[in-house]
Amino acid sequence: MKKHLLPSSIRRSMLGAGIGLAAHWALPAIAATPQPTTGRRALRLAVVPQLTAIEMSRYWSPIVDALGQSGIPCELVVYPSIASFEAEFLSGKADLVFLNPYHMVMAHRAHRYEPLLHDARGLEGVLLVSADGPIERIEQLKGQRISFPAPNAFAASLYIRSVLDVKHHLSFEAHYAQNHRNTLRQVLLGDSMAAGLVKTTLEKEAPEVQQKLRTIYTTPSLAPHPLAVHPRVSRSVRNAITEVLLGLAAAPQTQAHMAGIQMPNPVLTSYATDYAPFEQLHIDKYVILE
Repeated sequence: MKKHLLPSSIRRSMLGAGIGLAAHWALPAIAATPQPTTGRRALRLAVVPQLTAIEMSRYWSPIVDALGQSGIPCELVVYPSIASFEAEFLSGKADLVFLNPYHMVMAHRAHRYEPLLHDARGLEGVLLVSADGPIERIEQLKGQRISFPAPNAFAASLYIRSVLDVKHHLSFEAHYAQNHRNTLRQVLLGDSMAAGLVKTTLEKEAPEVQQKLRTIYTTPSLAPHPLAVHPRVSRSVRNAITEVLLGLAAAPQTQAHMAGIQMPNPVLTSYATDYAPFEQLHIDKYVILE
């Protein structure tokens, strides 16, 4: 398994610095691994709203359909903001949840959620400025307005804000735009001097949009967003879900579905190996629960 942990040098430096839109698909069919079951309770699948609710539903609907056709009916729940999404998994409502790496830490602490799969590609956060603007270095952002998707978006906000504070001792005005798309629009409109984003989300933008932005900082490669499961979901159902998703990624006709949810090359993961190390960052002081 490819590891995306913090480089030791960065870990040392960090340690040293002290609306719900719901759609239902429930297709009683043959299960992938368990015995065929009819009338099975639909699993509640919550996904972090990196983009608009309509876009997130479009990307995840084929996954929900595939699970349902394999005997694992799911209810897809997409929220309009990351804050409302956090309430979903912190209350333990979700059976399945696609969430950022530090949300994984929070979910594990709160209800012992366990990650099943994540993509082989590491997660990278980027700090963006206008390509034709005056900002070339982080130090030039002192006292400026910087937009982030949400306080607890990990690579796009938590990690970058901690770096700005611990490494650069930078004071700035933080603005939270609810999702990644709104965040970069703040820079394009000139309302913010910089924006924190995730590289894979930036890559979903049209080339002409990307050309208007310049990256002045990139985080190390980190363990990416996992699909996690609540302990109440049985081992056999977990295995069946894993089998379905790995099958979608392996089949040419459905690979695009997995790419749409940022897992074109899913690999097995575990909390101890890939997410427990984030506990050592001690960035809880940057977490803001609304």
